[in-house]
Amino acid sequence: MNKSSYLLIPVFLLALFSCKKEDPGCIMDEEILSKPLDLKIERLEDEFFQAKTASDFIFLLEKYPEFAENYLSASSYSNKDSLAQELVEIHRDTLLQELYQEVKINFAEIDSLEAELKQAFQYIQFYFPEFKVPKVYTFVSGFGSDIYLDKDILVIGLDYFLPITHRFQPPDLPQYITERYQKPYIVPMVVTAISAAFNKTDLAQNNLLAEVIYYGKSYHFTKAILPCTSDEYIIGYTMDQIRACFDNEELIWSHFVENDLLFETNPFVIRKYTGEAPATDEISPDAPGRLGRWLGWNIVDDYVFNQNVGLKELMEETDTEKIFKLSGYKPRR
Repeated sequence: MNKSSYLLIPVFLLALFSCKKEDPGCIMDEEILSKPLDLKIERLEDEFFQAKTASDFIFLLEKYPEFAENYLSASSYSNKDSLAQELVEIHRDTLLQELYQEVKINFAEIDSLEAELKQAFQYIQFYFPEFKVPKVYTFVSGFGSDIYLDKDILVIGLDYFLPITHRFQPPDLPQYITERYQKPYIVPMVVTAISAAFNKTDLAQNNLLAEVIYYGKSYHFTKAILPCTSDEYIIGYTMDQIRACFDNEELIWSHFVENDLLFETNPFVIRKYTGEAPATDEISPDAPGRLGRWLGWNIVDDYVFNQNVGLKELMEETDTEKIFKLSGYKPRR
């Protein structure tokens, strides 16, 4: 471990600095929100858990053909009867029935979720008029799928977003990930997923810089679409972790520079800085995981600010070295 890594440990524990991106006085753009947009979330969990027979399920498969094909992969079955019978058996499971009841209690209404999604879609259409609003469904997947998105539909698995203290939690996931499966994270997760359709970063370069810029653009996109959403729900860090990152930005950056990491092509090394992990141990056991993504967000923010680049232009830029060089990125002091 180099000198900067040793220095980082106690400073991370102090976490005294405030986050530069917090904006408690944020105001949504009324001109954008005045544009008409129809959005109605269909609560498919109700209809599917009320169904009892194969005929009931066949009716639902025909009523929601995009959901049947895209989400349930209906064409992979020999016929609809086979899928319907499988759904009958699945929905007879007593634990799944109990999970559905808990979702109904904790998501008795989804008006606020619907309103937040509508605002997000209005913002996306403002910047990207070609964006087609998907049909939106909620579902209880039995922890099979959290967020499903394609060009036609968006399916939100509400069972993933029960309170962190609830006895039902996504299985086989570490605590640091399950902590991000809470209601305030739903819309940011959806927007970040949508950003992939507009993110033209050239990942064929196969280096760490390409990955950090890709994630930086994703987070910048999400913040632009959700300007009043706290950064913690976008990147999945606690506010203490965000403050600590800014406290230690010089030390974090020096680690990347001293170890010549930006043009690293070894996928195992890249994963240490951008992959899911409870900590970025290479820098400090107190540093949160995915620090490369956080760094990329700062580089992209500086590029946008210093070059006066619009969101659409940013997302269409493929040259990651150009973004990095023109960002003029330097750690905040």
